[in-house]
Amino acid sequence: MRILITGAAGMIGRKLTAQLLVDGHLNGKKIAELHLHDIVDAAVVGAHSHVSDLAAAGSAAGLVHIKPDVIFYLAGVVSGEAEANFELGYRVNLDGTRQLFDAIRVAQISPRVVFTSSIAVFGAPFPDVIPDEFHLTPLTSYGTQKMMGEALLADYTRRGFFDGVGIRLPTICVRPGKPNKAASGFFSGIIREPLAGLPAILPVPRDVVHTHASPRSAVNFLIHAAGLDGNSIGPRRNFTLPGVGVSVQEQIDALGRVAGAKAVGLIEERPDATIWAIVKNWPTRFNAKRARDLGFVAERNFDEIIQAHIEDSTK
Repeated sequence: MRILITGAAGMIGRKLTAQLLVDGHLNGKKIAELHLHDIVDAAVVGAHSHVSDLAAAGSAAGLVHIKPDVIFYLAGVVSGEAEANFELGYRVNLDGTRQLFDAIRVAQISPRVVFTSSIAVFGAPFPDVIPDEFHLTPLTSYGTQKMMGEALLADYTRRGFFDGVGIRLPTICVRPGKPNKAASGFFSGIIREPLAGLPAILPVPRDVVHTHASPRSAVNFLIHAAGLDGNSIGPRRNFTLPGVGVSVQEQIDALGRVAGAKAVGLIEERPDATIWAIVKNWPTRFNAKRARDLGFVAERNFDEIIQAHIEDSTK
């Protein structure tokens, strides 16, 4: 089996790569070749590295030339950056997606494609718990770009060009390392930095509710999606994944239970109008029944998410 991971230099890409190298197999088949692609070198021992701009002419065609059986499509510009740089967001998140999908069509290789979408495809106003049938009305450029990617995935799958699965990831928290340009970065920052004894900024009100899953769950989501039977998914190829829906205050309460009052005291509330303008339109909680019925599993509470971060940070 040949596997291609785009966006492999990102946090989830690196963790997925590491897990696949440890497992040595996917869907019960031995991994013969693991190919990693990004705009920067994502090279690791045991995998082939490809560096290029996926939206550039010829880049996607060169990648599908390796004839991957499974493609994990993680490449993209994150939410805050896509909102701040309109042209870049559409070039990477839409044009790059179309280039890859069409290169697969032309090559006639028909792989399983796991596309990472986002809960940003939904827009307010919301019910208390968002059902699977809730309409897509993104209120950010990032969410719009992901919605377009979902539509392309469904159409290319319907036409038989590949076997696509689109998974709407909740916000992945707690992200290790340094903050990125995602508008959601503070959700991780208010946990990660205090656990390390560092100050953290909270730019939104404490009553903001959002749905989260750990990086560990994100990797498990991707691997599980790669092995789903297409007939069990049906024609609705994109669906929302489960997670832990909590308020920012409930996040902070969990931090206090795990790390104590001293860690909580390192959080400084500093409102940011730009971040708030994005976050206030984001969805809150989901029932994610379709995904649960298909076997996707996430953490049960935010304490477990913090513990997963602590455990994985010490590896």
